[in-house]
Amino acid sequence: MRLDLTTLSPRDAYQWLTHTILPRPIAWVSTISAEGRTNLAPFSFFQGVTGHPPSLLFVPVNDRHGEAKDTVKSIQQIPEFVVNIVPNALVETMNATSAELPYGESEFEKCGVESVPSVLVRPPRIARAPVSFECVLHQIVQVGQGPLAGNIVIGLIKMVHADDAVIAANGFPDPGKLDLVGRIGGDGYARTRERFDLKRPSGATR
Repeated sequence: MRLDLTTLSPRDAYQWLTHTILPRPIAWVSTISAEGRTNLAPFSFFQGVTGHPPSLLFVPVNDRHGEAKDTVKSIQQIPEFVVNIVPNALVETMNATSAELPYGESEFEKCGVESVPSVLVRPPRIARAPVSFECVLHQIVQVGQGPLAGNIVIGLIKMVHADDAVIAANGFPDPGKLDLVGRIGGDGYARTRERFDLKRPSGATR
């Protein structure tokens, strides 16, 4: 089977990406507008960028009308955000926050998500998230135009919050204790409970 993605509709091309690039970690992003209105939304195009400086990216795609989502609008006003990672215990709540709400209506309040103040940035973080990254905006890179075009949001990580309960003896979070979820195609999700180890070749970079 061969597919020329340039001949497909944006929706079909998007479906091919989300059904093949998986599992995808979920960035549960909290922002705040210039008026002080909080926003919370999940994005599954999410990845770390580099350790020097510590940075990450996530990609909100435009809505069906070709407009930037509320998360992007808020970051353009207040260039700060928090990326919270999603454990299985919060997957239902995370899913609820993906619903489209009128601009300015807070998912924290609508979905009953408990928040706590951040330390270095203005948007709050999720109280029950096992790990949260406080970030300041580095750059927004627009890829394409119209519905499902992307906005690559690159953030510089200024502070990490980690629940002591998920820390292993080596001082880093234990994947089993984190019990994170990731997106697969359609309505599917995966958990990080099933894992295996594989030694890297000598001299390989991580």
